Amino acid sequence: MRIVVDYDRCDSHGVCADSAPEVFEIRDDDFMYVLTEQPPAAQLPQVETAVRGCPKLALSLREE
Repeated sequence: MRIVVDYDRCDSHGVCADSAPEVFEIRDDDFMYVLTEQPPAAQLPQVETAVRGCPKLALSLREE
């Protein structure tokens, strides 16, 4: 699975970083960064929670 971010929609609320801090990060510039575009299977439950919890619907997962 690959994380896809619609940066035009993302407002960097940080819900994703709270759900999966190993994968998403809000930096000092107040932008969200994906640390691992293709997270390992062990992190997928947290990533799926982050995708579902995004208030702007800016995150999605795609099969590779």
